This record gives sequence, structure tokens and C-alpha cells, in this order.
Amino acid sequence: MEGGIFSTFGNGTTQVDTEILQTFQKSFVQVQDVLDQNRVLINEINQNHDSKIPGNLSRNVGLIRELNNNIRRVVDLYGDLSSNFTRSMEASSEGESAAGTLKSDGNAGQKRIRSGQIIN
Repeated sequence: MEGGIFSTFGNGTTQVDTEILQTFQKSFVQVQDVLDQNRVLINEINQNHDSKIPGNLSRNVGLIRELNNNIRRVVDLYGDLSSNFTRSMEASSEGESAAGTLKSDGNAGQKRIRSGQIIN
């Protein structure tokens, strides 16, 4: 795939806002932090389970609750990320549509980017 995640449009300008990229990066860092926490929780849960010590097994109840909450948080973060991406793509598409193109008959045409469409 040429140009990476964000491609350059026909007029030579890259339709990527620095603020949007920072928002995405922040979201991915948050997701990675929660996933790292989950890895630690899962390791502790496994150790407690293997130990078969009643106190450790009781502690697993709280750890599993924390793990479930973290999984919900990851789902929410990805949902927010998806919404933000959709809004940014719609805004980019609207900006390009507003600029339009000039047809040979002198009428302005509309350019619209469909979701999932790769632009090179």
C-alpha cells in the first residue's frame, strides 16, 4: 500500500490533521496501557490458580473483575477511536466535496470518499 495509512489526494495535499493524529496516538497509548495491565493481571490470576492456595483463589475473584472492567474499557476506547476516525473521514470528505471539481461543461462536480475506499 503506497503512502502508508494516510494517502495523498490527487491535488498533492495530504488530508491529515496533526490534532487528529495526536488524538489517535493518545487513544492507542491508552489501549496499550490497559492491555499491558491485563497481561499482568492474567499472569497473577494464573499463578494464583496454579498455587491452589485458598487465599490466592479468593483474590482471583477481584482480579477477574478488574480484568473484565479493563476489557470493557478497551472496547470503549476502540469504540471512541472508531467514532473519531469516522468523523475525521467525514469531515475530510465534506471538505473535499465542498471544493468539488470543475467539469468541462463548467459545472462543479462533487467528489466523495466512501468508507473503506483507499485513495492513492
